[in-house]
Amino acid sequence: MQIDGATKLYGIIGKPISHSLSPAMHNAAFQTHDLNKVYVAFEVTDVARALDGFRALGVGGVSVTIPHKQAVIPHLDAIDPVAQKIGAVNTLLIEDTHISGFNTDWIGANQALEMIVDLPQSTVLVLGAGGSARAIGFGLQEKGATVILANRTLSRGQALARDLNCEFYPLEDIKAIEIDALVNTTSVGMTPDVDATLAPESVLKNVPAVMDIVYSPLETRLLREAKKVGCKTVNGTYMLLFQGVAQYELWTGRKAPVDVMREKLFSQLDSQ
Repeated sequence: MQIDGATKLYGIIGKPISHSLSPAMHNAAFQTHDLNKVYVAFEVTDVARALDGFRALGVGGVSVTIPHKQAVIPHLDAIDPVAQKIGAVNTLLIEDTHISGFNTDWIGANQALEMIVDLPQSTVLVLGAGGSARAIGFGLQEKGATVILANRTLSRGQALARDLNCEFYPLEDIKAIEIDALVNTTSVGMTPDVDATLAPESVLKNVPAVMDIVYSPLETRLLREAKKVGCKTVNGTYMLLFQGVAQYELWTGRKAPVDVMREKLFSQLDSQ
């Protein structure tokens, strides 16, 4: 990578941010297309001042992660209709000083899930009621899927179900639901709590496909038990990959080098 006076700057904001795999993935893609662009991580506390800085510095685009996906919205010049509906932004496109907000999390989740299930007319059970559940739920509906929601905290789950205009079930009742796929959008099963799961093996026996957005470990207990009973599975790395692919294509107008980005992402995970 050669950095000079014409290098265009891109990045990711969050707090904390040092763990992010996005710089390695996006820089590998920029290098593949021989683009004079560089992507770095910014640990940001003050979102408003950060966006003013990006405008002033001529930054080209920014990824947004926890805890800023909602906080950036009041400071945007425009927002994509789907991101507006979701109520969260994970991607900024900066043209001159004009900042537009988008959400590619739902695109990434849909593309990952489509590896194992045909989404239109399918019924998908979403576990969780946080920001990821919201983005994935709205995204599935955009694709023509029927969403059913289940969550540990009834009040949060019921509130999101109202926003999605979908059915809600307490976790203890999910065994009786007929579905085409199940998606865990919570952090349950993430390192170090690797023995935890919201859907034990007995729930998974009649579920054709299972996705877990967790990618540390790559194979959670949920995915391990899903494989054991014959489900098709996909891990959270693919959602991370495909949301990054959508960002790259939005920023550059080029078709992303998906294989390069996937290889870099998995090599980074393997080295951790």
